[in-house]
Amino acid sequence: MNNRQNKLEGFQHHEQHSKVSMLPRIPEVLQSNAQTHSPQTGLPSNSAYQPPAGMSQQATHQAHSPRVAHPVGQHKHQLTQLQGHSSAVSGQVQDNNQHRVSMSPQTPQGPDPVHDLPIELLQAGWRRFWSGRERRPYFFNKLTSESLWDLPQLGEQGDQLSDPLGITTPSPTSISSPPMSSPNDVRLSRLSVDIPSPVAGDKRRGSQETVASPAKRAVINYSPFWNFDIPTNVVIFERPLCCMAPPHPDVEILRAQVTTKLRQHYQELCHSREGIDAPSESLNRWFLERKVIDKGSDPMLPSNCMPEISQSMYREIMNDIPMKLIRPKYSGDARKQLSKYAESAKKMIESRSVIAESRKIVKWNAEDMHSWLRKEHNATYDDYMERLAYVKRQCQPHLIETAKSSVEGICSKIYSQSVEYAKKIHDKHWQILSEHGVQEPQPSSERSRRKVLCYPVQLAAPCPKLPTPTHRVENQTTVLSYKGETMKINSAHFQKLEQLYGWNCKDDGKFENFLARTWCLLRRYQTYFGIQSNEGFGLQGALPVPVFECLHRVFDVTLSALPLLSTVTLSNIVQHFQT
Repeated sequence: MNNRQNKLEGFQHHEQHSKVSMLPRIPEVLQSNAQTHSPQTGLPSNSAYQPPAGMSQQATHQAHSPRVAHPVGQHKHQLTQLQGHSSAVSGQVQDNNQHRVSMSPQTPQGPDPVHDLPIELLQAGWRRFWSGRERRPYFFNKLTSESLWDLPQLGEQGDQLSDPLGITTPSPTSISSPPMSSPNDVRLSRLSVDIPSPVAGDKRRGSQETVASPAKRAVINYSPFWNFDIPTNVVIFERPLCCMAPPHPDVEILRAQVTTKLRQHYQELCHSREGIDAPSESLNRWFLERKVIDKGSDPMLPSNCMPEISQSMYREIMNDIPMKLIRPKYSGDARKQLSKYAESAKKMIESRSVIAESRKIVKWNAEDMHSWLRKEHNATYDDYMERLAYVKRQCQPHLIETAKSSVEGICSKIYSQSVEYAKKIHDKHWQILSEHGVQEPQPSSERSRRKVLCYPVQLAAPCPKLPTPTHRVENQTTVLSYKGETMKINSAHFQKLEQLYGWNCKDDGKFENFLARTWCLLRRYQTYFGIQSNEGFGLQGALPVPVFECLHRVFDVTLSALPLLSTVTLSNIVQHFQT
C-alpha cells in the first residue's frame, strides 16, 4: 500500500515538474503561474495531495524539496530578472518619451487666425491670411475684394447708399498726409511691381491709395489703379487764358446732332458722286488732321483751316475708287473681286468726260481681264491677286485723274458744312451763357515768356450753375442721364474722373458741376467716336500701370495725358480732368 502511494506521489510530482518546466517565459504569465503555486512546496495550492500517515509536514517538504525546489526557484529567478529588465526598458521608454516631448515645439492652442480680428472688422468682411511669398500676414475683405498689408481701420469708407460719390464723407487724419515714397527711389511715390519692400498702408497689388490736394482729400478716397500724386517736371511758357466757352450739356446735345448730320452728309456725297460708301472712320481721322492746323472757336468741328481741302480725306476716298478692295479668303472670292473691279473701272470711265487716251486704256484692260477670266477656270488664288494688282496699276492713274475734281468737291463741301455748324454752335453757346450774365471775353494779344511748370488750361469766362444729370449705379457701371440721353462709364473710371476733378478743378470746390461736366465729357467722346457699331475704338490706346511706373522711374516721365484729351477735341472740358 505504501509502495503504491509512493509511486502515485512520484508520478504526480513528475507530472507537476513537467508542467512547471514547460511554463512560458512571458513575465506576466510566469507571474500568474507562480502565484498559483504554494510558497512552501511549489505545488499547486488546490492540489488534492495529502501526506502519508505518520509523515509530518516537515518530512514531506524535505522529501519533495530536492525535486521541485530547483525548477521553481529557477523560474522565480528568471521572473525576477525579466521583471527588472522590463522595468528598466519601461523606464528608458518613458525617459525617451519625455525627451521627445521636451524637444518638440510648443504650438499654442489659440483662436482661429483667419477670424482673429475685432468683431467690427469681421462684420465688415475682413479676414486675416498668411502670404507665403512675402512671409507675412495680410488682410482681405471678402465683400470688396480689397487687400491690405496693415490692419484695416474702420471709418475710411463712406456710406455707399446715401453718399455714393463720397462727397460728404469725412476723411481720417491719416489720409491727409501724402503717401510715403519708396526708399529705393526718391522720385517714385508709388510702388512698382519690381520693388519688393512695401510701404505701410500700401495695397498688396503694389498700388497706393493716393488722393488729391489736401483740400480735396477729404472727399476723394479711391485710386486702386492710378497714382496722380507725382508732381510734374514739364516746363512750359505761361499761357494766356483760353477764350473758349465753358461746357454746357445743352450745347453738347446740339454738337452731337450737327456732327451726326455731317457724317450722314459725308456718306451721301460719297455714294451719290462716286458710287462708294464713305471710308470707315474717315471723318474721325479728318477731325484729328484738321484740328492740328485749325484756329477756329469750336473745340471739335474745324472752322478756320488753310488749305480747306484735307489731303487725308482726299487719299482715303481715292483709295476706294472705283470700288473698295478687300483681301479675299478664297480663290472664288478673289475671282469675283477681280471681275467687279474691271466692270466698275469700265463703267466709271464711260460715264465721265475724260480724254480719249485714258478711256481707251481703261476699257482695253477691262475687256482683256474679262477675256482672261472666261478662259481660265482653274486659276489659283495667287493668279487672281496678281492680275488684280496688274489691272489696278494700269487703270488707277487714269481713274484718279477722272475723279479728282469730284473728290475735291466732297472734301470742300464737308469743310464748308463744318464751318456752318461750328458757327451755329458758337452762337447757341454764348446765347445760353449770356442768359446767366456771362459775356464772351476778348482774346489777349500779350504773350508771356515766363517759364512755369505745366498746368491745365484755364478758361477766361466763368461757368454758371449747370443742370445736373441723373446718376445711378448698375453693377459695375455708372449711368448718367440728361434729357433722355444716357451715358455709361465703368465705375472705376468714374472714380478716376472724380479724383482728377478734385486735383485740377479750381472753380467748383463743392463738386456742384461735377456730374454735368462728366456727362459733357462722355457725350463729347461719343460724338467724336461715331454712330456706327464698334466705331472709334481704334483711335485711343493706353499702357498698363507698370509701364507708366517704369517710364517715370527710368526716364523721369511725369506727363501722361493723351493728345486727344489735352489738345484736340476736348480742350474746353479736359481742363477739369487733365492728368
